[in-house]
Amino acid sequence: MNALGYGRSDLADIAAAQMRKLIHVSNLFATGPELELAGKIIAAAAPGDSHASFEAVHFGNSGSEANETAIKYARLYAKTRRGAGHHRLIAFSNSFHGRTMGSLSLTANPAYREPFEPLIPGSEILQFNDVPALEKAMDGTVAAVMIEPVQGEGGLNIVSGDFAKALNSLCRKYDVLLIADEVQTGLGRCGSLYASGIVGLEPDMITLAKPMAGGLPLSAVLVPEKVNDLLKPGHHATTFGGGPVTTAVASAVWDILNEPAFMAETRRKGELLESLLAAEIKETGMKGEVLGAGLLRGFRFHDDKYDGVWCSRIIGEARNEGLIILKTGADVLRLAPPLVISDKELKEGVNLLFKVIKKNL
Repeated sequence: MNALGYGRSDLADIAAAQMRKLIHVSNLFATGPELELAGKIIAAAAPGDSHASFEAVHFGNSGSEANETAIKYARLYAKTRRGAGHHRLIAFSNSFHGRTMGSLSLTANPAYREPFEPLIPGSEILQFNDVPALEKAMDGTVAAVMIEPVQGEGGLNIVSGDFAKALNSLCRKYDVLLIADEVQTGLGRCGSLYASGIVGLEPDMITLAKPMAGGLPLSAVLVPEKVNDLLKPGHHATTFGGGPVTTAVASAVWDILNEPAFMAETRRKGELLESLLAAEIKETGMKGEVLGAGLLRGFRFHDDKYDGVWCSRIIGEARNEGLIILKTGADVLRLAPPLVISDKELKEGVNLLFKVIKKNL
């Protein structure tokens, strides 16, 4: 959320200035900050060699809302182009796309799903990075495939090159919309504006949220012309999404994140964090691996002893020492520091974490 750190007076000043001008207006009208931000997003290069040409940005308030919107648009596109019955939605094991009904239907974790079943009909969870399973499932009845380039909550698994290639090819073959959920991975977190380009995905739609407005609630769906042309008044709306205050702040955040020097520093820090974790794992004498990309990193030890219960204990003890980390997947400790973190702070954080870990080996 706070990719640019906490207590940013520059962003607070922008929000305050905009609030003195205009806090809210009906969604029947566009505002200057909203149009400015949308223009910047559209002008930015598409990830990789994407075949999609993004024509519009549809704002919302959260990542779940962005994914829900993308699902709706995909079903509208498939029904309009191919008729009723072409509504299947595909996601993957260990995925997390949100907790509203549509996004939850594409979230794999049974603990989130089961209390609210039955979920959206036609939703399917396939094995992540399994090309044969994907080939078997794909046909013209599929409306969309939704995938995270790096699975933020599911263990920091990265889309393989072969899987990305298969996804791109099969989605084009069957005119299926490929949706990249970049709520956790986008906007510099993995060392690039979009992580899709890093792994080779060529999405038709991209969803963004968490760090977008410096801690204020804002999300976005990047929409291609072929989808945007089908939308009519009433198909989708939001009361507060894309409001003048959040978009004014987000425009400033966007400018910072898109500075080439800033993004280069983010990549360098990601490499530093990876090397620090690898060195500490080696020093323990345990077998383990560093996962993730950029400044979305984690690690696990290859020993059943160090399971989710052990991870929870480490998280609690680290918090008592002043370090906030999380668990992702079954047994991965995750670190996602602000992108503005210093080398000194990275080293201090990793040292503190492994001080706690070494007491619990």
